[in-house]
Amino acid sequence: MALTFHGQGSPAVAEAVLGEAERAGARVTVLAVGSWLDEYPQMARRVLDGGHDLGNHTQNHLDISSMSAAEATAEITRCAERIRQLTGGVGSWFRPSQTQYATPELIDLARQAGYAHVLSYDLDSLDYTDPGPSAVRSTVLTQVQPGSIISLHFGHQGTITALPEILDGLRQRNLHAVTATALLT
Repeated sequence: MALTFHGQGSPAVAEAVLGEAERAGARVTVLAVGSWLDEYPQMARRVLDGGHDLGNHTQNHLDISSMSAAEATAEITRCAERIRQLTGGVGSWFRPSQTQYATPELIDLARQAGYAHVLSYDLDSLDYTDPGPSAVRSTVLTQVQPGSIISLHFGHQGTITALPEILDGLRQRNLHAVTATALLT
């Protein structure tokens, strides 16, 4: 199964999440928001140097489903270009912002920007609502299945607190957190 993180928020929180995953032998997929990379460019290399996937979650994390094709293209390509500047490539994945599933039009726009794969998720941890670490842990561990792709966020302290118990609970179920690339390709 794959833990995917929206790349936005405090770099200290992101570092803590990545460090906890690495200590447990887990690898994650980070879908970076371009404006986050503008503010914290070092995070792109940090993600990749830790053995994790890095992907595109649009430039500004706006509701991409309500945008015109030109606006959506700009959101995708601006983030792709920022990732390219920092890493030499556009990243492994594109995930549309503020929607679980990409429309055929968004899939086509992502492909035009260099993304062969558009990543969704089947399990929303709801950590962005700040329900507390126990609720995040419970949501993940009661719904996870082999092959699940779980949506989580860097920008929330409860996620850091919940992560060790999530990783331990996954291990007890013989599930291992791998990158989306390892899971799907």
